[in-house]
Amino acid sequence: MRLSQAADYAIRVVLNLAMRPSGEVVCAQILAREESIPLRFLLKVVRDLTRAGIVRSYRGVGGGFALARPASTITLREVWEAVEGPIRLNRCFIDADYCSKKWAHVCPVHEVLGKLQFLLREELERYDFATLAERARELQSKEAKEGGSLWTL
Repeated sequence: MRLSQAADYAIRVVLNLAMRPSGEVVCAQILAREESIPLRFLLKVVRDLTRAGIVRSYRGVGGGFALARPASTITLREVWEAVEGPIRLNRCFIDADYCSKKWAHVCPVHEVLGKLQFLLREELERYDFATLAERARELQSKEAKEGGSLWTL
């Protein structure tokens, strides 16, 4: 299993917005530049985040994007699923009929993957973007003290 590019970009955008003062509106071009995301891809990802109620879109002069709710109420799982849909480790978790053997109800692999899927979803739910933004600030501060920075905002 691998995090898709869209999910990675969505996480980066939400973290960027979470690190800003509450309610600050950021234009798409700035988000794209700061997060090294192609503008067209950023707009698609932000549309998904807006549809999910995570980001709010502002039109017109001074328009752009901001978090739709406090960062403390937005989880990694929610952002991931906003662009990818529900986390499913195998297609048999979408529908048991996808199993060509019709064996999902007695499959030992299905049982193990089901436990892993539950743990992954539960773990992603534990991390909110206020906590992640605070950790990013700590890491940036540490990196700056050690002489250099990979982070920009």
